[in-house]
Amino acid sequence: MAINRSELVDQVAGKAGAAKAEVNRVLDGLFEVFAESVSSGDKITIPGWLAVERTDRAARTGRNPQTGETIEIAAGHAVKLTAGSKLKAAVASK
Repeated sequence: MAINRSELVDQVAGKAGAAKAEVNRVLDGLFEVFAESVSSGDKITIPGWLAVERTDRAARTGRNPQTGETIEIAAGHAVKLTAGSKLKAAVASK
């Protein structure tokens, strides 16, 4: 089961004893910092929880599945998320 943003805001507000609007603003700020940092190539690490970084993808040759034709795929970037020890332990205990 997935949790959407409004459910996340509700749960965080309940645990933190904060207003939903305040939690929503904090999440907006957090995601903005993530986007700016990762797009500029900086790695974000929250010890024990997660690490987020930009990775480079090399140019490569691919194949069009409909025609079988060989195509060149340009180099690009991707985002890599790595779970930390606390998050891994929480998953393992369930």
